[in-house]
Amino acid sequence: MPHLRLKDAAAHLGVSDDTVRRWVERGLLDAHVDSTGRKVVDGYEVAMVAREQARQPGAPGASSARNRFVGLVTDITLDTVMAQVELQCGPFRVVSLMSSEAVRELGLERGSLATASIKSTNVVIETHVGSA
Repeated sequence: MPHLRLKDAAAHLGVSDDTVRRWVERGLLDAHVDSTGRKVVDGYEVAMVAREQARQPGAPGASSARNRFVGLVTDITLDTVMAQVELQCGPFRVVSLMSSEAVRELGLERGSLATASIKSTNVVIETHVGSA
């Protein structure tokens, strides 16, 4: 099994080294000492923690879309017909082009909570009930 140094595991998980150390202390990750005397964790175990951490709470109801990113609206560029909406979804910036009418109907504004549903080449922005 491949092993990762704690700092490398932290980078892959998008957390600090200290967070990985706390997870080791709590038993979420098992650490071992490698031949150089450094603490390491199993790469597969890190991948499973990454998968678990990627589950995003608060996503709206059922949908056939599998690639959904919950985030906050960081910018909206509106003109007469079209709009560009940017979301920050964890470490990912997601941009969607949609009609200006859709932005108004969804009640999107900077700071709104929304979900980007990505299917093929289309990004669909959805609002959460009661959050607009």
